[in-house]
Amino acid sequence: MTVYNIHEAKTHFSKLLARVMSGEEIIIAKAGNPIVRLLPFEKESVAPRTSGLDKGKIIIKANFDDPLPEFEL
Repeated sequence: MTVYNIHEAKTHFSKLLARVMSGEEIIIAKAGNPIVRLLPFEKESVAPRTSGLDKGKIIIKANFDDPLPEFEL
């Protein structure tokens, strides 16, 4: 982990990205306070969605689109 101020980060951004891509964590600070953490992006292994899992759990009544009484004039 290396801490850089904003000016250094802007000046050496391409080099910082190369270091992040090699697995290093970079912290960018403003006035000495850490504000951003640069990390390599890790693709998540997410199982494909299965449709229909909530079938029958939601019921939409026939009067769903009717105007609400409190909004009638």
